[in-house]
Amino acid sequence: MARLALERAMPAAWIDEVFETHRQRQYPRELLFSTVVELMSLVSLGLRPSLHAAARQMDHLPVSLAALYDKVRRTEPPLLRALVQGSAQRLEPVVSALGTAPCLPGWQVRIIDGNHLPASEKRLAPLRNQRAAALPGHSLVVYDPDLDLVTDLAVCEDAYESERTGVLPLLDSARPGQLWMADRHFCTRTILQSLQQGRADFIVRQDARHPRIVHEGPWHDRGRVETGQVLEQDIRLDEGQAPWRRIELRLDRPTESGESVLWLWSNLPATIDARQIADLYRRRWRIEGMFQRLESVLQSEIRSLGHPRAALLGFAVAVLACNLLAVLKRSVEQAHREQFPEGWEASPYHLAVQVRSRYEGMLVALPVEHWPTWADGSASTLAQRLLELARHIKPGQVATSKRGPKVKKTREWVDGAAARAHVSTARVIEASKGKRP
Repeated sequence: MARLALERAMPAAWIDEVFETHRQRQYPRELLFSTVVELMSLVSLGLRPSLHAAARQMDHLPVSLAALYDKVRRTEPPLLRALVQGSAQRLEPVVSALGTAPCLPGWQVRIIDGNHLPASEKRLAPLRNQRAAALPGHSLVVYDPDLDLVTDLAVCEDAYESERTGVLPLLDSARPGQLWMADRHFCTRTILQSLQQGRADFIVRQDARHPRIVHEGPWHDRGRVETGQVLEQDIRLDEGQAPWRRIELRLDRPTESGESVLWLWSNLPATIDARQIADLYRRRWRIEGMFQRLESVLQSEIRSLGHPRAALLGFAVAVLACNLLAVLKRSVEQAHREQFPEGWEASPYHLAVQVRSRYEGMLVALPVEHWPTWADGSASTLAQRLLELARHIKPGQVATSKRGPKVKKTREWVDGAAARAHVSTARVIEASKGKRP
C-alpha cells in the first residue's frame, strides 16, 4: 500500500520534471533532485535516523556527502511549494474515489495556519558562538480537512518574517466555491480583501487590532450551539461595500486563555446559518492535529539541519509523507467501515509503525523494478487496489486508542531544593504497599 501511494504521490520522473520546471539557479548534474527527495523521505518516515545515515546506506550515491549537503541547502522555496501542490493534485482524485464527507456541502474548505520550526543544532560556523537559539525558519500551510491533505505550502527562510506577509502568495489560489478559515492572526484588511477579490468565502476570527469598521448593524440573536449563545450583525469596512457578517459566540465555559466571547468575521451567504458558521470554525483546530502528527509521527523537525533551506526541505518532505499517510488512513478506514462503528479511526502513528517495520523487508523480497505499475492507472483503479490491500491489514493493530479527558493537576510552588530532590522508585512502591487498607 505504501509503495503504491508513494509512486502515485511523488514518482521520481515527476519530481525531476517539477525541478526542471520550477528551478531558478539550481541545475541537475550527477545528483538528481528525485534522489534528494528520496533520501529525505527515508528520514521523514523514520526509516533512517538522519540524512547522513540515509546517504551512507544508499547503494550508488553518485556524489560525495559534501555535494549532497550542498544540494540540500540550496533548495529553492518555490520548488518546495510546487512539490506540495503537485503531489496533492495527484492524490486528490484517489482520496475522492475512496469517499469523503464534506464539512460544508458545495464548498471546498481550506484551513490556513503557520508552523515555526524549533531551534536547530549550531553546527554551522556562523552559529557556533551564538548563545541564543537558532531558528531555521517557518512555513504557512493550506490544509483541506475533507481530504485530510495539505494542498499548498509557502516557506519563509527568515524566522522573523511576518506570517501576514508570507501568506499572501497562497491567497492567489483562492477561487469561487472555496471557504477559507484562519485564526485571528490573519484578520487583516489585506488578507480578507484578497480572499474577497478571489471570490472565495472566509471565516476568520476577529483580532484585537482588527481592521477599522465604518458601519455596524444591530445585533440579532441566532440561538444556541453546543458551546454557547450565538449572535450576529452586519459590518462594513468601506462605504458602499457589500456587508460582511460578524458572529459573536458567548461561551458557556471560558477558553484556556480565559476568553468567554469569540467574534468571527465571514462573507458567507445568508443561506449558511450563523450557528453553522460557529460550528464550522471549530473544525479549524483539525490543522493543529495535522501539525501534531507531523511532529510526533514523522520526523518533520530535523534539528541537525541548521541551514534554513535544508530544514525547510525536511519539513516539506514530511508534509508529502503526511499526505501519503492520510491516503493510507482513508483506505484502511473505508476497507473496514462495514464491520466497525462510524467513529472508528485508523491511527497515523500505528500506520507509520507498520511502514517502518515492513517496508524495507518487502523491498528486499521484491525489488522495485518487479512491482506492478498500478500507480500509473486511473484514480478509481488505484483506489480499488488500495482498498483490496487494506482489507488484509488487521484493524486492531492500527486502531486509534481513545483516551478520556485530561485531569487538570494543580502546580504548587516549591523551593529549589524540593524541585531538585530525588527518590528511589522501588522504595516508594514498597512503602506504599503497607499503607493500603
